[in-house]
Amino acid sequence: MPQESAVRSYPPPRHSATDLPEEYARLRSDAPVSDVVMPSGDGAYLFSRYDDVRTVLSDARCSRAATVLPESPKLTAVPFDAGGLFTMDPPEHTRLRSLVSSAFTARRVDLLRPRIQELADGLLERMADQGGPVDFNEAFAFPYPVAVICELLGAPFADRELFRGWSDAVLSLTAHTPEQMLERKLALVTYLQHLVAEKRQQPGDDLLSALVQVRDEDGPLTEHELITMAMTLLIAGHETTVGVLGTSVFTLLRHSGGMGLVPASPEPAATLVEELLRINPIGDGGPLRVTTAEIEVGGTAVPAGSAVIGAICSANRDESRFPDADRFDPGRRDAPHLAFGHGPHYCLGAPLARAELQIALASLARRFPSLRLAVPVEEVRMHTGLLVNRLESLPVNWG
Repeated sequence: MPQESAVRSYPPPRHSATDLPEEYARLRSDAPVSDVVMPSGDGAYLFSRYDDVRTVLSDARCSRAATVLPESPKLTAVPFDAGGLFTMDPPEHTRLRSLVSSAFTARRVDLLRPRIQELADGLLERMADQGGPVDFNEAFAFPYPVAVICELLGAPFADRELFRGWSDAVLSLTAHTPEQMLERKLALVTYLQHLVAEKRQQPGDDLLSALVQVRDEDGPLTEHELITMAMTLLIAGHETTVGVLGTSVFTLLRHSGGMGLVPASPEPAATLVEELLRINPIGDGGPLRVTTAEIEVGGTAVPAGSAVIGAICSANRDESRFPDADRFDPGRRDAPHLAFGHGPHYCLGAPLARAELQIALASLARRFPSLRLAVPVEEVRMHTGLLVNRLESLPVNWG
């Protein structure tokens, strides 16, 4: 059995936007394998140390496909659907991932950098014209990655507010009722079905049109998989970057040096971005997994059919792996964080997310070197109840 701990519910409550729930440090020290209750009411094993989380993320016995079995424990009352990247294991996961992986390679992303830079510059000029103070989330952190993924996927940027509401519901832990989650997910599916129909009539030079062609001409993709893939790319393609970009700017602005910590061009900003990804978790843990056989992790025997969660946010603060782990160190090197996961489910869009963050921070530092918080630090709040971490708002000013 897992060790007893102070944390009885997952995720643990977050009382501040400036740091993780303090329970994670206690868990790493006293109960690295703990028994928690998920929002669905089902129990799970929560792992908080770096090495254990890596094991959970990569061991084939910790299955994503098993999470959609009727008898398996669930994270929420409205879990992810079967037939998507989040709910498949190899070889089916490999088949599906291979259909889109070429769009997210480092080489392909490098070709996209000039256009990403144009999008960033345009939004920053609009922000300057608006004048401060502004909510950075609304002025830049939200529209910027949405614009990038919309262009790549072939979705209308004009519908971004619809995407926001639907994404929040799909990624909800406790922020929405099960009825709201189901209603909005169905609305998103209907929207994507119409968008796919449009691509069939008028294909474009975009990823969704290419996937429609694969479905209609080559056949290694079902219609359900096509829609689920479109949903995954649309939501994961912007939600994580929205959250990390906001929390990263917040981190910079509350430390001495502010935007002056950011190199003037994207490439030298790479080291800083990795530290920001380590210190500002995308979410508390990776997608739920269920064991298909007994597995021993952290000295604990986990029975088959058990829900397991690797707390990535805690792993990235593990003092045994990262010296002075709670300190933000802009020059930290040799810090292999788990922000994008580990193993066969390593985040497909990691090269794109890194490029977006590097370009955004370097461009922001050039355009607004005097950027500062427009409210006291303690007034900045974290949006709770979602799978991803995101600030409610980030009021900033300059000049």
